[in-house]
Amino acid sequence: MRFTIAIDGPAAAGKGTISKAVAQHFGFAHLDTGLLYRAVGAQMLAGVAPIEAAQTLQADALDPAKLRTADVAQAASKVAAIPEVRAALVDFQRAFASRAGGAVLDGRDIGTVICPEAEAKLFVTATPEVRATRRHLELVAGGSSTDYATVLADVKERDARDMNRADAPLRPASDAHILDTSQLSIAQAIAQAIAAITSKQKG
Repeated sequence: MRFTIAIDGPAAAGKGTISKAVAQHFGFAHLDTGLLYRAVGAQMLAGVAPIEAAQTLQADALDPAKLRTADVAQAASKVAAIPEVRAALVDFQRAFASRAGGAVLDGRDIGTVICPEAEAKLFVTATPEVRATRRHLELVAGGSSTDYATVLADVKERDARDMNRADAPLRPASDAHILDTSQLSIAQAIAQAIAAITSKQKG
């Protein structure tokens, strides 16, 4: 059985948490496509040219523990705006999406560019202020000394770059279910996502 779930949205909206829970619920494989761009961004920070890094990316470079820093997040957003980087990573993502047994991919252009034919599409969002609060708490818990105002500025800067880039800008697919998590608990957001996907399966 092939069933692809595309989950898009801006940083810290909750799409990663929702995607993992959705994949576990349906027994599907999960790919956080943002890790691909974070891995390329991390290599760029280490002095590797972004296009070269994307073209030679290996699966063992996708270690979430090493790629969840603020610097890497900003670098990921920058390399994601390079068309040649995006092109190099498209085949990797599409091959994953077409695997037997079902797949969940989360990112910023899954439903619009990578998997426009996905059987179910979600666009997970929240206000910049709510997302900045979540990211700030996450960073502080990880030992960072950054302040909320800096994180909010970073969130807004990244949104502007992701939404206004020429190649595959961040936006909901026309047939995506919009899930605003601003006022939802994690459990509520996951439940609503599963309900929307189940509806697609039955439909």
